[in-house]
Amino acid sequence: QVQLIESGGGLVQAGDSLRLSCAVSGRTVNDWPMGWFRQAPGREREFVAAFSFVGNTYYADSVKDRFTISRDNAKNTVSLQMNTLTPEDTAVYYCATGSRLSTMPVTTTRRYNAWGQGTQVTVSS
Repeated sequence: QVQLIESGGGLVQAGDSLRLSCAVSGRTVNDWPMGWFRQAPGREREFVAAFSFVGNTYYADSVKDRFTISRDNAKNTVSLQMNTLTPEDTAVYYCATGSRLSTMPVTTTRRYNAWGQGTQVTVSS
């Protein structure tokens, strides 16, 4: 059974940084697609960043050059370093993992079949 537990969220000011972490059990992070998504109140869940199962990285245009996804194979974690945060980054952030065989892009929620409970990130202006 796959489990994902996010941590690291909090309340910060615009321009600050945060690092989110996702602890994964039940599969190894370097062998499966791993993604970060976020959902703001009243909005659909949206893609933030992802690793394909072969290790390619993908970013949403809105976070490119500010956020960095990384993985620690020894700890079996996936992290999201978020710099220069803005109030528009306020959301619940979710870690997810999905099938290696799916043809759905890693940038879509439909690629993923296991999700964490989410961690709240709030950025004040």
